[in-house]
Amino acid sequence: MTDRKQFGDWHDNNSEPNGSSIVLIPVPYDETSTWQKGADKGPAAIIDAAYQLERYDIETDSEVYKRGIWTDNPIQCDPDPFRMVQQVRDRTAFWLADNKHTVVIGGEHSVSVGAIQAHAEKYENLSVLQLDAHADLRDEYEGSKHNHACVMARASEIAPCVQVGIRSMDASEKQLMDPDRVFFAEEIYNRREWANDAVDILTDQVYITIDLDVFDSSIMPSTGTPEPGGMTWYEVLRFLRKVAETKNIVGFDIAELCPNPQNKAPNYLAAKLIYKTLSYQFEL
Repeated sequence: MTDRKQFGDWHDNNSEPNGSSIVLIPVPYDETSTWQKGADKGPAAIIDAAYQLERYDIETDSEVYKRGIWTDNPIQCDPDPFRMVQQVRDRTAFWLADNKHTVVIGGEHSVSVGAIQAHAEKYENLSVLQLDAHADLRDEYEGSKHNHACVMARASEIAPCVQVGIRSMDASEKQLMDPDRVFFAEEIYNRREWANDAVDILTDQVYITIDLDVFDSSIMPSTGTPEPGGMTWYEVLRFLRKVAETKNIVGFDIAELCPNPQNKAPNYLAAKLIYKTLSYQFEL
């Protein structure tokens, strides 16, 4: 038994590291965000909300917690984003070397780069699936190549990427974007065939990075830069399930929750999204 705060209200051998298949890595970092601050409080808010999760998932008829879900100590992040990326890469690589499936919980979206690096080192022929409101393709922003606005520029240097839900970008990013690998929110609204097209261009090994602002701001207002016109809960779940049914999800991250003490529903949405994605990954 430990006094470490764990994801979910289960406290047995399945929530100890040796008996766990899954390790969650909290990364409370928020140094490069440019509007609403508070993403560094996101991991703790998600873990707190996860105590309200039911263990049983109706859709998959499963209890993925039995695979063992261990919550690691939060990374004590260096303020410099480049060094923070190295810290996340090293921590993720440590658990991957022990054959754990890792989930990084941000923090701003820049935390994803280190996790992507670690997975690319372990898995050949990896592709990266981004669910996000923003293209995040700037090569540099505010003097840093590891700003949260540069995440997918760095990811695209590591592996081929597919972008889903995009509805905000700078004109300069258009030059860096592969239009055949981008599914804009306005193009996928009320359509379903797009999901097959997106899945078809992923490799067999897929890492997923989810910026919570991919969701419409009506259900996910608690982000640093909320954008209208986003995806709904079931649109995202249908797509994640399709990916899990046809590809091997080797790991994923959730980023950009900026918790509001007066509205905890988005915190719970993020926690349930982690549990649902794990249920798809392990139980389908």
